Amino acid sequence: MSNQEKSNKQVNSDQHAKVGDRRSPTILRFLRSKWFDIWNGNPPGAILLLFGLFVALIMSIPIVYVIWRSMFAGADRWKRLLDGRIPELLWNTFSLTAAVTFFAVVIGVSLAWLVVRTDIPGRKMWQWVLALPLVIPPYVGAVTYIIVFGPSGWLRDFWRDTPWLSHIVGDYPINIYSFWGIFFVLTMFTYPYVFLIASASLRKMNRNFEEVARSQGMSTSTIFWKVNLPLLRPAIGAGAILISLYVLSDFGAIAMLRYVTFTAAIYFQRASFDTASASVLSLVLILLTVLILWIEARTRKNNKYYQTTNTYRKPDILSLGKWKPLATFYVLLVFVLSIVLPIVVLIYWSIIGIGMGALDERFFGFAWNSIKVSGFAAILCMVLALPIIYLKSRYPSMISSTIDRLSYAGYALPGVIVALGMVFIFNNHLPALYNTFYMVALAFVVRFLPQAMQAGEASLSLVSPRIDEAARSLGYPPWKVMFKVIIPSILPGVLAGGALVFVSSIKELPATLMLRPPGFDTLAVRIYFEAKEAIYHLAAPAALLIILVSIIPLRYLLKKY
Repeated sequence: MSNQEKSNKQVNSDQHAKVGDRRSPTILRFLRSKWFDIWNGNPPGAILLLFGLFVALIMSIPIVYVIWRSMFAGADRWKRLLDGRIPELLWNTFSLTAAVTFFAVVIGVSLAWLVVRTDIPGRKMWQWVLALPLVIPPYVGAVTYIIVFGPSGWLRDFWRDTPWLSHIVGDYPINIYSFWGIFFVLTMFTYPYVFLIASASLRKMNRNFEEVARSQGMSTSTIFWKVNLPLLRPAIGAGAILISLYVLSDFGAIAMLRYVTFTAAIYFQRASFDTASASVLSLVLILLTVLILWIEARTRKNNKYYQTTNTYRKPDILSLGKWKPLATFYVLLVFVLSIVLPIVVLIYWSIIGIGMGALDERFFGFAWNSIKVSGFAAILCMVLALPIIYLKSRYPSMISSTIDRLSYAGYALPGVIVALGMVFIFNNHLPALYNTFYMVALAFVVRFLPQAMQAGEASLSLVSPRIDEAARSLGYPPWKVMFKVIIPSILPGVLAGGALVFVSSIKELPATLMLRPPGFDTLAVRIYFEAKEAIYHLAAPAALLIILVSIIPLRYLLKKY
């Protein structure tokens, strides 16, 4: 190459470098402008954003695992499950979910109407007493109903020892191990979801609308169907979604009563080490959950009702008249079946168990395991919820909304699916933590982080953004504003969310069953195994302790609603 050619090549290279230098700042300015546009001119600090993205990644593990694993399950396995197993499970799961949701909504709305809007005796007391089934885990309720109504239960013994009853009616007619048995148990312990939310809506309902309807000649029953019920639609929808998701995800009561739905089938497939089939069934269950959420959102979108008047007047208390005895009997019947009967059974067997030495070192070891893993999960949830709710509230954007939605993913998933994702990650990528209680605690975080987020978000909504702006004007970065200003202001709400997570974790059964290390049993696990073996004097004290601890979040809910 000649000197002239070398000189021309060097000139061209220098020209290209100058053009690149001019383009580089232009691209950087464009990217910087887009970044500011995404955050509406107010991007968060890198530490805060990275922390939020890390939490969202953890929360998305179960869904990502299930989708990935089911993609490689093989055509033969998909065909085998689609030909036989999946249609049966779809029918069992969908029919149970629909039946429980419908009847729980009917019971919840009717009870809320009676105790909020009528002159039923003891209405103030009923408003909190009828919410008590929330503190009784359905698998505990299932144990008590087996003791009373089962083939060797109290009612069966009474039936056998009463000749005229068996002579007139015939053989003992109740089969608790059936669709109707699990339907009854889940309905009795899920109706409070609708009862609480509907009660709150009825208290806020404006009397003006009813008076206008009454002036048009409508009767009380017509006003209920054409005025009150449409205004209750959001409350009913919210309660129905909570009930449906609970029924879809329940494992304990279903396993106790030997009914097979997707959650039970997934657990048993995993127990037999067929993770591919478990992943396929999990994917179908996730799709079913998404379908229910989509139907509810579509229905809510097409049916919107608002109270548009600015003059609020408290609703009237209606007289039941001749219907008062029947209404009182109905409320008492639900109260006895859902609260009195389970508590009496547990107290009876707890007394027997304590007399036989059930409260021994082994029992307190189970209690300590429950407190340790649930307490650790509650602390983690309180810490991880803070950056998510702060990003969502103070830095609204597509990114913060995506992080928020991913953080809710685990809440809509059954514990068995969350456990499958945890097993995959820890077994393949974090073997040092596999078969430790930390894995159980992280599964609880994935399941119950939204509870801590909701409580913290409610408190943060009361703190003005101007306080943040004042702190930022003094030179504080976003992370320091959160720790120095925001956390002290919202601490009561954060602690309330931690209490909710703690109690939910103590009651969680399927994730604990699948993830606990050898020798690490909790109260929930022992209730499951002791009850399966009909050793009720050992199961009852643990169940009663869980119920007593669960009163903590109920107080929070009653204050909220």
